[in-house]
Amino acid sequence: MQYLKIQAILIFTMAIFSCNSGPEVIEAESGSGEVAPPLFQDPGAAQGMNSAPGQTQDLDAAEHKVVVEEALNTDKYTYLRVKENGGEFWIAVMKQEVKTGNTYYFRGGLMKKNFESKEYNRVFETLYLVSDFREEGASGITKEQAHANVEGGGKVEPPKNVTLAAGAIKLSDLITNISKYDGKTVKVTGKVMKVNPMIMGRNWLHIQDGSGKNLDLTVTTVEQVQLGATVTLEGTMALNKDFGAGYKYDYIMEGAVVK
Repeated sequence: MQYLKIQAILIFTMAIFSCNSGPEVIEAESGSGEVAPPLFQDPGAAQGMNSAPGQTQDLDAAEHKVVVEEALNTDKYTYLRVKENGGEFWIAVMKQEVKTGNTYYFRGGLMKKNFESKEYNRVFETLYLVSDFREEGASGITKEQAHANVEGGGKVEPPKNVTLAAGAIKLSDLITNISKYDGKTVKVTGKVMKVNPMIMGRNWLHIQDGSGKNLDLTVTTVEQVQLGATVTLEGTMALNKDFGAGYKYDYIMEGAVVK
């Protein structure tokens, strides 16, 4: 009897392992529907891929220089037919004004196959989602400066003593009393330590003013600001902001403008 019990346990255990030992199969993502995620993931993750547009890989993270041949706007996104080195392909960027015939730059692109646009009732055989998209000279800074504006593009020394503009508040005072500033318009002066360009249609800055060790404020803006510059920004404070895709902040300044 004891032998039969042991044998039954062994058979049951083997059955469990046989059910769970096979490789996990991850289904390919469907290409239908409008651009679903609220955030275009960083195309730089595709480093090392050097395939040409129209093949089966993401665009490489090198700089792409394209001329816009056609632009199709939706409520949130802009589809662009672009030409690069004699070849044409389609990309999608956050909705913005794009002029046909003008030259633009971007880095990387996440590929989508058989991508359906319901608003235009058409399917793009190959479409690349692009976040870092900019027109040459539009920002008022040089192309080299724009490239250096990316996090990790250069080492920036933390500020020791930033002179505040009139009406600006120290970051230490702001953060210490953060609850009373929720939803309020605030002005700050600080040094730009990091820049992540054109994510969700805006630039993401990290600024410090030296009023506290490693005290950092995240700021979103549509304006172009150079890495390492000392600027005065005015925007609206928000608490416990969750944008999804890992972008979650206890406090953040939104819609900032350079003063």
